[in-house]
Amino acid sequence: MNILPQQETGPAAGPATRAIEVGVDSFAAAEDAVGASDSLRNLVAQIEHADRVGLDAFGVGEHHRREFLDSAPAVILAAAASRTERIRLSSAVTVLSASDPVRAYQSFATLDLLSRGRAEMIVGRGSFVESFPLFGLKLQDYDELFEEKLDLLLNIRENEHVHWSGRHRPALTGQGVYPRALQSPLPVWLGVGGTPESFVRAGALGLPLMIAIIGGETRRFRPLVDLYREAGRQAGHSPERLRVGVHALGYVAETTQQAVDDFFPGYARTFTEVGRERGWPPVTRRHFEALRSAHGALLVGDPKEVAAKVLEHSRALGGISRISFQMSVATLPHAKLMQAIDLLGSALAPALRAS
Repeated sequence: MNILPQQETGPAAGPATRAIEVGVDSFAAAEDAVGASDSLRNLVAQIEHADRVGLDAFGVGEHHRREFLDSAPAVILAAAASRTERIRLSSAVTVLSASDPVRAYQSFATLDLLSRGRAEMIVGRGSFVESFPLFGLKLQDYDELFEEKLDLLLNIRENEHVHWSGRHRPALTGQGVYPRALQSPLPVWLGVGGTPESFVRAGALGLPLMIAIIGGETRRFRPLVDLYREAGRQAGHSPERLRVGVHALGYVAETTQQAVDDFFPGYARTFTEVGRERGWPPVTRRHFEALRSAHGALLVGDPKEVAAKVLEHSRALGGISRISFQMSVATLPHAKLMQAIDLLGSALAPALRAS
């Protein structure tokens, strides 16, 4: 197989020359008080509000679990496309290992046409594995599936008629893949956790990088980011092309105390439940406060405090291009999320742009 990396469209976005973009990511957590239908309608309203207050991007994840409503993120984003004007609409992430790259490209190319060139894909492996048995895949093929399907996706992105063969999907022998995205090529980010191989792969391909930092200290990712940039340099990609974004758990309110009081209960409940599946200890307030400390990964506080912490994280990683706030893990009510989006647009984003 031969992966041919593509140059992303749009202006150069090096951290030294552009302000940090601000976005929101959602896993479409179901709101117990309103039901699934109204929860999804509320999510579309949140995306519309983020566009109105000037945020740069909104991402919707992909899960196949009872507590989330985002098994078809492109459908949710398409509903938002007709109600927004400028905000970038992204997956967060597309679980490519369990997807057909042809259908994934077609879905986001359609979204790109509907939104007049505002679609993005962030592709990754995901943090849960329910999709493997759901789609008849073998978990032992975890790494090979992702590598092969990323190769095919980038081939489709580059070529209208695709010649490709692999082990896990029937070969393509020149078939056309339609529709074609309005952007040429459709922006594809690589979403990563903490494996060095993933950082090196993204750099070698010249793909922008979205790092999910949900625990520990953000600065500990610097060696991996350096690996990414060095792999990109050795592959001949310019520094401006090697964009780094951070997907972080965070939330802003008028005061830090209000932000903590709002966010902690749902955050603790969610991660304690996930921890039962993975053998983690229950979340404690002490653990939460450690993650809120100067170098900790959580971005919870008032806009001024959180903006300062974002800038510190950017310095620690050698410059970032985008920060995306994941607030839905705390299962906050719709009104609270709308208020937080308003503060991100009216206070936090201007502070970052001024810096």
